[in-house]
Amino acid sequence: MAAAGGEPSKGKRAQPHWSSPEGTKPSKLRLYNSLTRNKDVFQPQNGKKVTWYCCGPTVYDASHMGHARSYISFDILRRVLRDYFKYDVFYCINITDIDDKIIKRARQNYLFEQYREKKPPAVQLFEDVQVASKPFSAILNDTTDPDKKQMLERIQNAVKSAVEHLEEAVQKKLPGEEINKHAEKLLEEAKDVLSEWLDTKFGSQVTDNSIFSNLPKFWEEEYHKDMEALNVLPPDVLTRVSEYVPEIVAFVQKIVDNGYGYVSNGSVYFDTMKFDATEKHSYAKLVPEAVGDQKALQEGEGDLSISADRLNEKRSPNDFALWKSSKPGEPSWDSPWGKGRPGWHIECSAMAGSILGESMDIHGGGFDLRFPHHDNELAQSEAYFENDHWVRYFLHTGHLTIAGCKMSKSLKNFITIKDALKKHTARQLRLAFLMHSWKDTLDYSNNTMESAIQYEKFLSEFFLNVKDILRAPVDLIGQFQKWEFRETELSKSFYDKKAVIHEALCDNIDTRTVLEEMRSLVSQSNSYIAAKKTARQMPNRLLLESISSYLTQMLKIFGAIENDEAIGFPVGGNGQNINLESTVMPYLQVLSDFREGVRQIAREKKVTEVLQLSDALRDDILPELGVRFEDHEGLPTVVKLVDRETLLKEREEKKKIEEEKKRKKEEASRKKQEQEAAKLAKMKIPPHAMFKSELDKYSKFDENGFPTHDTEGKELSKGQMKKLKKLYEAQEKLHKEYLQMVQNGTAN
Repeated sequence: MAAAGGEPSKGKRAQPHWSSPEGTKPSKLRLYNSLTRNKDVFQPQNGKKVTWYCCGPTVYDASHMGHARSYISFDILRRVLRDYFKYDVFYCINITDIDDKIIKRARQNYLFEQYREKKPPAVQLFEDVQVASKPFSAILNDTTDPDKKQMLERIQNAVKSAVEHLEEAVQKKLPGEEINKHAEKLLEEAKDVLSEWLDTKFGSQVTDNSIFSNLPKFWEEEYHKDMEALNVLPPDVLTRVSEYVPEIVAFVQKIVDNGYGYVSNGSVYFDTMKFDATEKHSYAKLVPEAVGDQKALQEGEGDLSISADRLNEKRSPNDFALWKSSKPGEPSWDSPWGKGRPGWHIECSAMAGSILGESMDIHGGGFDLRFPHHDNELAQSEAYFENDHWVRYFLHTGHLTIAGCKMSKSLKNFITIKDALKKHTARQLRLAFLMHSWKDTLDYSNNTMESAIQYEKFLSEFFLNVKDILRAPVDLIGQFQKWEFRETELSKSFYDKKAVIHEALCDNIDTRTVLEEMRSLVSQSNSYIAAKKTARQMPNRLLLESISSYLTQMLKIFGAIENDEAIGFPVGGNGQNINLESTVMPYLQVLSDFREGVRQIAREKKVTEVLQLSDALRDDILPELGVRFEDHEGLPTVVKLVDRETLLKEREEKKKIEEEKKRKKEEASRKKQEQEAAKLAKMKIPPHAMFKSELDKYSKFDENGFPTHDTEGKELSKGQMKKLKKLYEAQEKLHKEYLQMVQNGTAN
């Protein structure tokens, strides 16, 4: 029906078709899995819950930077999974407090201290060191590993040197106190040599079990102190071998019942050939190419378990101990097979199995544990549970080297965590680790740590500058500023960087790329702040606050910031930094404003003493309190709270630079004075006398003192005369200038 006026009726309008945006496919987290040697998509077995077991330390000595390499790296991965990807991580770690290394070290320490307490006379000490050195030398001669050989040679040379000094002291009949001093030095240097010898002689007589438990208890406590100092999160569960012996015995028994273990002379061994021959099982999943590596297998068995009689108990050289019958001088527990103790590998299987069950999501450890330890763990656990998936993802952290050299406790080439923390902060160590891939070798060197220190300083200065901007007074409406091109550009870059950082974290938790992108974002933000200040405009507060809050949050996720600081690193340290900035900054701002007013008056009135006092407040007094005032021409003074040690270090460096400038200036002035003195001395010489002192060149001169013949009496050539004439004329000119200066009274 036509509407009035002849136009067709449209009726009720309908909404047009709506189509959803295509969007982008979200990236999935991939982790480098040693079981496949690939980056595999991470898929926990039970929703968002992640079960994780990590091999802990064998506590017989101080924790070193090799331990820190694993535990800081796994702490970072754990925090990222928990706080960034929002997984519910259940983290279990073990303490190995029963082990061949612990038994041997505890015995040797006990026997050596007994020997020391007897205070053997010098003659007896000579004889004992000489006897003990023979088996030590035999071990040295049989050693083929170059690093171990070098270590043993260092010990041998140190012992020889100490022996010579003591012999000399005895021969010279020095006072008893002096001889005792040299004897104590020999004892110290020969500790390893004597300990090994004493253990061979008397080790089997050590029967007090407390000797074997006191050592690991002491070093476990030190380990926990080190982890706390490094800001490593404590585990959800910690297991000790000594507390799980009944579970280990039951675990071994079931492996035997399942047909994969056999009893031999009171010990129980895992039958690798039978296990590998079973269709659903495979031995050495991680490093199949290492099967048959007897050196690695024997290291895995332990120093006390590789004697000929022990090795003959095995059906195959590739088999390994699940339970070891205890010899005299070793701790022991009851078992169906007689008195004994757990093998090394079985402890992790039994403890992890009792806590995490038949299959875990992640198992972690150092790269050097892959074979035989982790391969043996996998085999015995899958033999117990009769499955092929005890571990879904195996993560191994890379080696740590010291200035390019292999680090090893057994080679006495290591830096303890306590010593490392004397030189650098826990945050600096963590940043150094974050700047490298967790699965690759990390070189702990001065260059590595300097990079971390500079990175920390770069971020810290940015955070302090943003805080200063945010402290500037502004009303409620004024905090919302108009966005210009610079703001839009920085905001786009911010969101682009966040996307790249997310991709990097999805890509095997690539913290190295993350930190590089964070550095780039800070550089762009610094350029933005500088451009706004140059234009005498206030930078956009909300944008900078968003960027700095995001960066702070990322550092918290990585464990580089410990408290609830909204922006940047905490100030003060030792738990005294809570609300420090918000508490003292208003007073410091008042002081800064007052100082600026006084300086303005002093400049106008030309009162230099007041300006000097103002500079002394900035340069000498406030740094002692952890406060930095930064004066900028035509702009308000920037107030920053910085660690006192950092400011004092900056002050010392500034003084060194100023002293070097002063030294160079004085050196240049001295050289200039010397040059002017030399020039004046030359000007004083009349031209007729200038050549007469050069008798090694000329023998005859004319009435004007001009040379005519060389030393051999030959007449000088025209070319020579021409050159000398130029020199003569130049000197004539110089001397005239000097005479003029004398006449004017300016010649000094």
